Amino acid sequence: MGNTTASERTRASLPPAGRVTDARSQRARMERMAVTPLGGGVYEVEGQSGNAYSVDLPGGRCTCPDHNFRGVRCKHIRRVAMEVNEGLVPPPGKRAVACRNCGEETFVDETAEGPHFCEECELDPGEAVVDRETGDLLVVVRTTGRRADEVEITDRDYTVAAYPNNEQYRPDDVVVEAMYPVPAGLGSDDLKPHHLRRYSFPRGRLARRGEATGHDDQSELADFEVAE
Repeated sequence: MGNTTASERTRASLPPAGRVTDARSQRARMERMAVTPLGGGVYEVEGQSGNAYSVDLPGGRCTCPDHNFRGVRCKHIRRVAMEVNEGLVPPPGKRAVACRNCGEETFVDETAEGPHFCEECELDPGEAVVDRETGDLLVVVRTTGRRADEVEITDRDYTVAAYPNNEQYRPDDVVVEAMYPVPAGLGSDDLKPHHLRRYSFPRGRLARRGEATGHDDQSELADFEVAE
């Protein structure tokens, strides 16, 4: 999802905030405005009168008469700063995108390539997770951008979504590749086949450490390392 255009955003006021006594700050909150990020720290602000102005937030500049003729920090600059601080629009250098897995809006670097995930959905490489079905401890290799119903399991005639233990999870869940941890100090002759193999799981099947899984997970990673 790209930046929302001004025509797609609804002009609205912000909820009242305590300790706002400056008149321009009060107008910035109470007047109905639509703030649209354009990239590079520039935002378009459409006021309740329908007039639209361009705000350069890092530079502290606005194209409105109040700023240009009076040299003040106008209500448009203040409104953009408020919406950035309250997480309503992305800050300079970021853009709003939809999480590839759940669709929730998240902010990412403007130049970052996808797929993009929110903090809840993305599991980082090397992160310890628990298989909700077995209670086994695994280490994440990567979060892919592919759906469970389109990734085929090696040497099987069905997809990750169709695997018997995965039928209760979303078929459009993104696939996460994970490995069983390798006990530290083992030589190549000591490794078991499952230690080096990557397994594909629907995201919903893997829980972060500490999340409820229905299993009593007592295993630790202190004595394990990830095989390269």
